[in-house]
Amino acid sequence: MDPRAGLSATPGPDGQGLRFTLGQYVALTKPRIIELLLITTVPVMFLADRGVPSLVLVLATLVGGTLSAGAANTLNCYVDRDIDAMMHRTSKRPLVTGTISPQAALVFGIALAAVSTLWLGLLVNWLSSMLALGALLFYVGVYTMLLKRRTAQNIVWGGAAGCMPVLVGWAAVTNSVSWAAIILFAVIFFWTPPHYWPLSMKFKDDYRAANVPMLPVVERFVVVARQIVLYAWAMVAASLLLVPVAHMGWVYLVGAAVSGGLFLAEAHRLLHHARLGAGPAVLKPMRLFHFSITYLTILFVAVAVDPLVHLTILL
Repeated sequence: MDPRAGLSATPGPDGQGLRFTLGQYVALTKPRIIELLLITTVPVMFLADRGVPSLVLVLATLVGGTLSAGAANTLNCYVDRDIDAMMHRTSKRPLVTGTISPQAALVFGIALAAVSTLWLGLLVNWLSSMLALGALLFYVGVYTMLLKRRTAQNIVWGGAAGCMPVLVGWAAVTNSVSWAAIILFAVIFFWTPPHYWPLSMKFKDDYRAANVPMLPVVERFVVVARQIVLYAWAMVAASLLLVPVAHMGWVYLVGAAVSGGLFLAEAHRLLHHARLGAGPAVLKPMRLFHFSITYLTILFVAVAVDPLVHLTILL
């Protein structure tokens, strides 16, 4: 018997019937995280096409990417159900409350993985399918099962799985991977720590209770803030490198420079207060967390719009 099967931090939500059950399965896939991944997929397809890609191709890629990310998140919930029960932030997830059984979640996750792999392979191309499958296996096998509970650098290397949608989007259009796609991969790679560590600062006690060594748990906030600033600078530098490599125009340059500058200002604000020994009420790490999502949205909207402006000028 699985010793974790009886863990439950909170009673399950009230509900019954098909609609409620479907909602619980959808919750396993973590839809809000999937939304963030898709924000990076579609704009890259516009850039790869240097215009407007086929709507059918975009929809097929989005469906396949959603199923693949949903599979990864479901399997993550399956593996992490014990620590999810110990953390207030995750204590209402379906596997913790018992509205979905671990066995059902495992079958659901594996089924999503199989369907997404075949969907992308048959309706898009096999390169995009293999990239998505690689991201899934890396997220579950390397991040969730190997890194998350063992090293404070877990989110740095584990975050590579979240960078893969840009490669999937590029491969969907070109059936190849170019330097432009790799640079955008690097942008998200450097973006992930300054996006996630502020959240970890906010929920430091949760992670400590679950014995998960996120950086804010094992290091002083000033050390975390210093790392955030370093990664933020690397992120902005990578975003500007796309200009000469992909021949980006003024729309992208302005979007990357302005949003990147605001990100750096917020990161340095966090570091300044951390050096003064300020507490969470002054540090307000969630300000940077929320702005990091805005930054990524602005940047990738610029990625999508820039080639359209070039197209308009040519026409």
